[in-house]
Amino acid sequence: MKELDWANLSFGYMKTNWNLRISFKDGKWGEIEESNSEYVPMHIAATCLHYGQEAFEGLKAFRGKDGKVRVFRMEANAERLQSTCRATMMPELPTETFCKMVKRVIELNKEFIPPYESGASLYIRPLLIGTGAEVGVKPAQEYMFLIFVMPVGPYFKGGFSANAYALVRSYDRSAPLGMGKYKVGGNYAASLYAHNIAHEKGYGSEFYLDAKEKKYIDECGAANFIGIKGDKYITPKSESILPSITNKSLQQIAKDNGMTVECRPVPLEELNEMDEAGACGTAAVISPISRIDDIELGKSYVVAKDGKPGPVLTKLYNQLRAIQYGDAPDTHGWVTVLDI
Repeated sequence: MKELDWANLSFGYMKTNWNLRISFKDGKWGEIEESNSEYVPMHIAATCLHYGQEAFEGLKAFRGKDGKVRVFRMEANAERLQSTCRATMMPELPTETFCKMVKRVIELNKEFIPPYESGASLYIRPLLIGTGAEVGVKPAQEYMFLIFVMPVGPYFKGGFSANAYALVRSYDRSAPLGMGKYKVGGNYAASLYAHNIAHEKGYGSEFYLDAKEKKYIDECGAANFIGIKGDKYITPKSESILPSITNKSLQQIAKDNGMTVECRPVPLEELNEMDEAGACGTAAVISPISRIDDIELGKSYVVAKDGKPGPVLTKLYNQLRAIQYGDAPDTHGWVTVLDI
């Protein structure tokens, strides 16, 4: 493999050496297979193609200054995938198998793990798809679970910097009591049009309100919302929001710092009282928000008065990253260390 420019990687697909696959057939999971193909042979009537029977996850591995590789909270990803499986009528992959495949795919592609202090990490994408043929809305009888990896740079081009978001009132990411709290492709397909509108207008991402009343903050594009007000860490509570593993981790770190964590409905107008705000998720960790523009009503909520990340989110970002890289103690047992 040619030497990569680690410091200038984008967040996007890159071919690596190997991926792992395991199939579900006749009511049971088969054996784990190693593949160097980027393609999946599939029946034209596969349920993932017609009825959206699929789920995915995203997690990362990091090379520490001690040379060891650390995987962040893979058991939590396995559990979230299992929750999505129950909602989409797909067979649950055991946590033990999930973690075994994560470790192995990292080992097989270890030369693609970015070096310490490069600003990059190894992104791991687990995917579960219905491969059985059905024409008629029903669960498949056969499935494939696969994992591939790729080295990635920052999710936003500027890295840890403040971005402006466009509040889109004419589009909803997810319906109340729908699939918003599960990591399925349909949620992301539903966001593409609004995301494109925001990008064409020069915004970092789109920003959603609750679909029922249009009064409360929902999600920031494909990420959870965080608001900082004094010593309070505030994040929305809703049945249509994905339970972010990054958000849960940041909430715990905030508590460790003596902050009060409030998970509750957050009225849009409360943005006027926020000292800082940001979006959080696996890809960006934290993306600070400079302002949110209500592009249909012509109103702006300025959060970062100087347009820069605030001190609390900066501290939380650095603390979480330190745990992921092994620069700070892992007091909550979030990290799996691989000596490869």
